[in-house]
Amino acid sequence: MSTSPSPRAPREDDRIVSVLSHWLAGHVGDDDLRRKLAEADHAQLSADQVAAVEELLADLMSDQGRGELERSVRETLEALALG
Repeated sequence: MSTSPSPRAPREDDRIVSVLSHWLAGHVGDDDLRRKLAEADHAQLSADQVAAVEELLADLMSDQGRGELERSVRETLEALALG
């Protein structure tokens, strides 16, 4: 019998923060970010977090430059951190 705690699945907001951080670092492309955000389980997020994710998805679908997308990603990170 193992006494170590069983691994838990990452929370949805933690998973999204991770992919946003990877995008900011240039390790994830726009298409992958868009796909991961579209796959997010909104039931595990607060209403403010869902709104931020949806706004970022809309920004990704528009023809914004990298600078504007970075601003949107950072705002989404803040919303996810605040819960």
